[in-house]
Amino acid sequence: MDLLSLSAVELSAAIRAGKTTAPQALEAVLAQMDRMEETCHCYVTVDREGARQRAETVQRQIESGVLRGPLAGVPFAVKDNLCTQGLRTTCASRMLENYIPSYTAEAVGRLEAAGAVLVGKTNMDEFAMGSTTETSCHGVTRNPHDPGHVPGGSSGGSAAAVAAGECFFALGSDTGGSVRQPAGHCGVVGMKPTYGTVSRYGLIAHASSLDQIGPMTRDVSDCAAVLEVISGHDPKDSTSIKREPQDMDFTGALREDVNGLRIGLPVDYLGEGLAPQVREAVLRAAETLRDRGAIIEEFDLELVRYAIPAYYTIAAAEASSNLARFDGVKYGYRARGPQGLEDMYRKTRSQGLGPETRRRIMLGCFVLSAGYYDAYYLKALQVKGMIKQAFDRAFSRYDLLLGPVAPTTAPRLGENLADPVRMYLGDIYTVSANLAGLPGICLPCGRDSRGLPIGLQLIGNCFQEKKLLRTAYTYEQAVRESIPPTPVVKLPETH
Repeated sequence: MDLLSLSAVELSAAIRAGKTTAPQALEAVLAQMDRMEETCHCYVTVDREGARQRAETVQRQIESGVLRGPLAGVPFAVKDNLCTQGLRTTCASRMLENYIPSYTAEAVGRLEAAGAVLVGKTNMDEFAMGSTTETSCHGVTRNPHDPGHVPGGSSGGSAAAVAAGECFFALGSDTGGSVRQPAGHCGVVGMKPTYGTVSRYGLIAHASSLDQIGPMTRDVSDCAAVLEVISGHDPKDSTSIKREPQDMDFTGALREDVNGLRIGLPVDYLGEGLAPQVREAVLRAAETLRDRGAIIEEFDLELVRYAIPAYYTIAAAEASSNLARFDGVKYGYRARGPQGLEDMYRKTRSQGLGPETRRRIMLGCFVLSAGYYDAYYLKALQVKGMIKQAFDRAFSRYDLLLGPVAPTTAPRLGENLADPVRMYLGDIYTVSANLAGLPGICLPCGRDSRGLPIGLQLIGNCFQEKKLLRTAYTYEQAVRESIPPTPVVKLPETH
């Protein structure tokens, strides 16, 4: 049995049926890491011995009937901004390069309680600030489909690890598209749930009003299974929402049925700046859903052009506040030989933080400063409210919205890093969902002429994850023959 060809749900079913074991599945993943890591560099920290011990324990619990869930025995990874007790958590920053948390993030803990086996921590843009996974102090991550291209970001390590077969699923965090965009670039499924659906306890904050943890998987069925485990109210997170159990039966939504579903296609998402091959793939996906009974209409989604400046103003402001704690006083990196307290602050933050993180902190401090607060930050908050109202009007007419997840397929390494504005504009189709707190899902809908994956994005109204998953599942099943599930990438042994 080729274990790496299985989905997470299929693997767990095989383990529970006695066809394979959790330790065997783990060893298959570790062997794949040995083949792929030198090229792709998906991981910051790999806990081989800890994972082996955990796999043995889980196997005994499966055999005794204690663990029966759809993820029991499945190896998974988490983005390196999710705390893991006793396992290094760095946020891909020199500032936290030796930080070992004393507690585990709630979402990670729920997966471990369900019997999933944590393999390690994946690479990311420093403090989740970036769209390419090139701002990490640990080096860049490369796209498994073409190592000359980025995997997207900031959850690029998680997306690449799933695509490369170095885990069966992973967790990422989505502040402005950081789960959906890399999922699109790597040809996997990525979902951002409604804000507050998944506890943020243990997630090292970037922008607290925008951050949300989400799954990255090989198919929609795995996405539903992972989301079902990690969702639910958590009293440790004041923004966590209490939802009815039936609203979080996400696996129950997996059926082929979009008949009569009204789907809006924003013309703003199909205009200037969108690569022709991406546009063609998205429109083909819309036609596929139309053929299955959905009603597709183009419409004007107002205020989208203001989403990028509003998002980066708010995100930078919140980041400057959240990262103020990393000053070299209580924990984290401290510069050597400072001449006084102010010099220690200056040198610690200059040496411990990378250029992109410093740029965003400076922008955040500026928009929050006296004299500029009303002109920039307050105005951005007002625009955020107007964008939410625009989505409310759209969802009064449509069940879901459909569009691209990014203007292009994965850029070449270094292509966007030298041009921050170009990098920021790569988030144009994703940031609005974060500003409005809406759920969104990305799934593969084809490839460009270079063989790079193209991502399709579906956005729903608040708490409509089940409708998103049902639509995504219907599309996935419809194109399974013409666009088969993304195979696990296996580079030559010489790599």
